Amino acid sequence: MPLGCFGTAVLFVVFAGSVVLIVFSAVKSTEVYKDALARAKAHPAVIEALGSPITEGFLVSGNTNVNGASGEANLSIRIAGPKGNATIYVAARKSLGQWNYSGLVVEIAKTHQRIDLLQSPAPASSP
Repeated sequence: MPLGCFGTAVLFVVFAGSVVLIVFSAVKSTEVYKDALARAKAHPAVIEALGSPITEGFLVSGNTNVNGASGEANLSIRIAGPKGNATIYVAARKSLGQWNYSGLVVEIAKTHQRIDLLQSPAPASSP
């Protein structure tokens, strides 16, 4: 009989893992997630702090709630580069089909420096 219990436990773990994978995949496919990640990967201060390439972590925390043309999102997205790790924090509302950010920052893990992705980066000074 222990084999039956083991089989049930394995099925439960596979089921739970599948649910988690589906949820993370759903969040990662949202417009707000993709936009936040693209902005972080393209921001000069983030690239300088983390190096290149910048990759996304597997786990995403927070929530999104979208109902047609409206919704809201509060996410924490882990990213990493050759020089270190960081977290993108996203707070946004969707109204009339468009996302409006109330906050979009990257916090560098090592220094706790916060880079506001909603502000235009300062132009690079020429030598």
